Amino acid sequence: QVQLVESGGGLVEAGGSLKLSCTASGLTFSTYAMGWFRQALGKEREFVAGISRSGGVTLFADSVKGRFTISRDNAKNTVYLQMNSLKPEDTAVYYCAADQIPLSVVRRRGSYDYWGQGTQVTVSS
Repeated sequence: QVQLVESGGGLVEAGGSLKLSCTASGLTFSTYAMGWFRQALGKEREFVAGISRSGGVTLFADSVKGRFTISRDNAKNTVYLQMNSLKPEDTAVYYCAADQIPLSVVRRRGSYDYWGQGTQVTVSS
C-alpha cells in the first residue's frame, strides 16, 4: 500500500521560508517521478514543482521559479520543497504526488495515482 506523508507546513510571514517534506512508503521510491501541487481555497489544484526519478531534472511553475527548489533523497524515500521569499498568494494546501511517469507529463495533475493528505501553508502579509 503506497503512502505519502507531507510535513513542514505552517504559518510564516511574507518573505520568509519553509521546507516541506514528503516521505513515501510502499513503493520503490527511486522509480517514481515526484511532484508538488497546491490548492488554494476555491481554486483548482495546480502544479508547483516536479522532479525526475534520479533527481537530475527539475521543473517549476512560472509562479515559483527562482523562489522554490525541489530535491529528493532516494535513500530516505523523501522529496523536499524548499520555499523561499514566500508571498501571501503562496497560501494553499500543498500536496505531494508520485507515479511512474515520464517528465513530459509531470506537470499534469491527472498523471498521478498516488497523493499525500496535504499540508497547509499560510503566508501572512
